[in-house]
Amino acid sequence: MDESIVLQAEHINKSFHDPVTIPVLKDVSLIIKKGEFVSVTGKSGCGKSTLLYILSTMDTDYEGDLYIGGQAMRGRTEKQLARVRNESIGFVFQFHYLLNEFTVLENVMLPGLKLGIHSEVEVKDLAMDRLNTLGIQSLAAKKADQLSGGEKQRVAIARALINSPSIVMCDEPTGNLDKKNSLVVFDIFKKLAEENKQTLLVVTHDQEFAKNTHRTIEMEDGRIIKQ
Repeated sequence: MDESIVLQAEHINKSFHDPVTIPVLKDVSLIIKKGEFVSVTGKSGCGKSTLLYILSTMDTDYEGDLYIGGQAMRGRTEKQLARVRNESIGFVFQFHYLLNEFTVLENVMLPGLKLGIHSEVEVKDLAMDRLNTLGIQSLAAKKADQLSGGEKQRVAIARALINSPSIVMCDEPTGNLDKKNSLVVFDIFKKLAEENKQTLLVVTHDQEFAKNTHRTIEMEDGRIIKQ
């Protein structure tokens, strides 16, 4: 297996049955390599978010094969898949899902504590390191509800990085942000990919954002038409 391949999908097919069968993904195959900053674009309803949920192992009802870090995801239990998600995948969504009653530092620490590999002190150090990387260490003691929208999304990115994932998957990460904050998030992703060799897969409607990533996968009607 090629060590540089972080994620590989082969002949993914997916249908919704409600009550008639509607194909949503049709024979989708792709490879994501280490340090790549890849965007997935296409009109609403083309299947890009559905694809992301399959690639992230959150949706297991599909045909085809998925490999993360060279390991087949087919036939794994939900507990095993949850472990893969926590160890290997960082998530950034359109909505940040921060817990308002916790501080920024505590929010970033959560996936690290859940993984259970490091002590609480070590997780705290890792969390501060991620906040430093994103230039928001000064927010560490603030409660999540005291932050601006742009700050919240940067905290969500720091949280996604806590367990040193092999890939960060993002679903419309700039969807709720204005142009200025969208650019800040883009610059963070670009820096992570180019300086830290962090692999990023971003579903986005934002053509300007997609145009500036290393590679754009275009989807139409459940198929990949360009990658």
